[in-house]
Amino acid sequence: MTETQRSALSVCFSLAIILFALFVTQHFVLPLLWAAILCIATWPLYRRALSLTGKREILSAALVTILAATVFITPLALGLAQAARQAPALAQLVASANTEGLAAPEWLHRIPLVGDAIYNWWLATLGQPHGLAHLLEDGSVGRMQSASEVLKRVGSGVMHRLVDIAFAFLCLFFFYKDGRALQDQTDAIGSHLIGARRWTLYSLKVPTAVRATVNGLVLVGLAEGVLLGIGYQFAGVPSAVLWAAATGVLAIIPFGAPLAFGAVAALLVYQGNTAAAAAIFALGMVVLFVADHFVRPTIIGNATKLPFLAVLLGILGGVETLGLIGLFVGPVVMTLFVTLWHEEKQFRRAVPE
Repeated sequence: MTETQRSALSVCFSLAIILFALFVTQHFVLPLLWAAILCIATWPLYRRALSLTGKREILSAALVTILAATVFITPLALGLAQAARQAPALAQLVASANTEGLAAPEWLHRIPLVGDAIYNWWLATLGQPHGLAHLLEDGSVGRMQSASEVLKRVGSGVMHRLVDIAFAFLCLFFFYKDGRALQDQTDAIGSHLIGARRWTLYSLKVPTAVRATVNGLVLVGLAEGVLLGIGYQFAGVPSAVLWAAATGVLAIIPFGAPLAFGAVAALLVYQGNTAAAAAIFALGMVVLFVADHFVRPTIIGNATKLPFLAVLLGILGGVETLGLIGLFVGPVVMTLFVTLWHEEKQFRRAVPE
């Protein structure tokens, strides 16, 4: 057997092992990715904890994991508790809307230009029995004939997500504890495959892109939720805390916040509080404009040296292709692409001979 044939077989053997490992762990890939993203984003915090605990890796990993879980789970628990209180009534509404149809509100007629068209569309779709199932084109919706069935299906989905979250934080602990060894092994493999000089250039970009994306998307989105939540409270929105949590989650996705504060404004209009609805919508547009046009591009673009268009394409393209995890993977991919585009200049500047 020639050396070329031996090398080809070695590559095939390695690829087979990698593919089989991915096949075996396919249901855990998403929690692993979330844990990896959170680990990279909070790695400086873990290093600070190491220095405070005298280099005790297990203690430091446990402390930072508990802190991260507390920061993440506390608002989630508050939102779930609020949702649980509203769940029976909401489930009954969904079941009734699906089986009997949902009556079109009369205020739709008052919307300028398109009010009559929206009212007629509502009557033809949501106003008909099982119209909700036909609109969503989902067989599971059609089987939601009662409030108990709605709660059962929604509860099953929530429990599945909670298990994924728990597994992600378990993985996060081990990523902290064994992070240095994982980084050394990754550097060794990357340097072997594409060369130490080139690997160093690219590997320096990934943590920066992840941290900038977390700061620019998650923190800014949660800040939008807090600001608009205060407005909801003053406007007298029912379940203002739950709506604020939903706004914060949707605001993580660029241009997602209008779905939340638009729904709140529509709810206020439905209740006859037009002035409060207009105020909430105006506040939402101001917060959205400042966040998406000034704060986010500055945080992400300045840290990753990406133009605004590349940041936007990475975020939106990542969400379209990979779902929520694409929010963070997309900007990393665009950062690596721009690095490749300017590779020779980056070599001379970032990795001197």
